[in-house]
Amino acid sequence: MIDLGRLRALHAVAMYGSVGSAAEALGYTPSAVSQQLAKLERETRTILIEKRGRGIVLTDAALQLAATASKVLELVETAELTLEEQRGQAIGSLAIAAFPTAARGLLPAVLPKLIADNPALDVTVIESDPVDAVAAVARGEIQIAIVHDWHNTPLAIPDELSRVKLGTDPADVLVPASHRLAGKESVRAEDLVGERWICQPTGSICHEWLVRTMRKAGVQPEVAYSIAEYQTQLAMLARGIGIGLLPRLGRGPLPDGVIALPLQPAPSRRLYAVWRTATARRPAIAVTLAALKSGWSARDTA
Repeated sequence: MIDLGRLRALHAVAMYGSVGSAAEALGYTPSAVSQQLAKLERETRTILIEKRGRGIVLTDAALQLAATASKVLELVETAELTLEEQRGQAIGSLAIAAFPTAARGLLPAVLPKLIADNPALDVTVIESDPVDAVAAVARGEIQIAIVHDWHNTPLAIPDELSRVKLGTDPADVLVPASHRLAGKESVRAEDLVGERWICQPTGSICHEWLVRTMRKAGVQPEVAYSIAEYQTQLAMLARGIGIGLLPRLGRGPLPDGVIALPLQPAPSRRLYAVWRTATARRPAIAVTLAALKSGWSARDTA
């Protein structure tokens, strides 16, 4: 009988294109994945991998077996979901992916109660950009992702995934206290012509939102400082460097020397929890979604 773990390793290599990427997705070392493939070759008496340059490629036989493995793994997942549903308890492993400010501003209040109320549930957390998190959920690596988007920069969600809105997160323009706009009650995009922005790197949702918003107002933003972490952005602002636009979730108290100005029209990003529709009846998914909704509601009323 073919070992299920070895099929999983082959399926991962076929999906990600390399032993290294498959190992990262499975949480194994590359050598462990290679060993699984070698054992599968002996087990099936079939050549599954061929060396090409410094890497490997899967043979036609391996690709056919990987396609079958995908169906087998789906059946195993269905069986596991059925058993868990019959027990009516949240059990097993559940991985949550969250973008950095959600990991800092939401999960610390949610996780203790979720873990205490569901002692048979093994919860892990991975910090991840929304685009990467959605892809990981679609591949089955992550069970729930906390993601965000903006009204003019929607996040693409594959058809096989479901989502629920948790809430909205307002954002403010942040400027050094010495800035020419620091004394204003609010600002508009037109007021920000010629400013040097601190913003997330190109390709991130926040960067795309800033560019689209400013262009709509006839302004091409100059992103002079490409910084992923909000706390680093705040540290630069406190020293009089640039201006930024930061959501409030996970932002924490502003340092001395930094002023928050409402932007008109007021921007806000939308937060969602995303999961695979096929796993919706799993109790672990239900209790985690409920905990996230409750945690966000408590934060809104705090």
